Amino acid sequence: MSRMEAIGKSMKEALKSAQYEGRLTIGVYESAKIMNDDPDSVSFCVLATDEEWECDIALQIHFTLIQSFCFDNNISIVRVSDMQRLTEVVGDKAGQLEDAHCCLIMNPADSSWEDPALEKMHLFCEESRSVNDWVPEITLPER
Repeated sequence: MSRMEAIGKSMKEALKSAQYEGRLTIGVYESAKIMNDDPDSVSFCVLATDEEWECDIALQIHFTLIQSFCFDNNISIVRVSDMQRLTEVVGDKAGQLEDAHCCLIMNPADSSWEDPALEKMHLFCEESRSVNDWVPEITLPER
C-alpha cells in the first residue's frame, strides 16, 4: 500500500468513526455555522469537489472562506477530488447526500479519547504544510 493509499484509508476510517459517534457535520452552510459559533469544537475539515462543481463560483467562494477560517483557527484541512466517493463514505445506503462539499469532524466530547486514524490525518496535514501544501488533496479508497 502506498503512502497516499494509507492516507486515504485513514481519512475514510476517521470519517466513518466520526459519523458513527455523531461527530460529523456535513454541508457547506452547516459547517460554516459551526465554525462561526464554536470553532474550537472542530478537529478536521474535508472539502470535496469534482469537475461538475469546479465552475460553481459560489461554491469556490465558500471553499475560500472555509479554508481561511481553518487556517485562522488551526484546523487541519484536506481536499478530496471525488465528491461521489465521499458521498458513498458518509451518505446513506443509496449514497444520497445533498451537500457533501464540506464535512467537519468534531472533537470528541471526552477530550482524553484519541482517534488513531484522525491523528494520522493531522500528522499528514502538518507534514504537507511544512512543504507549503496548505490544502493537500487525497483520494478515498473504493472499498
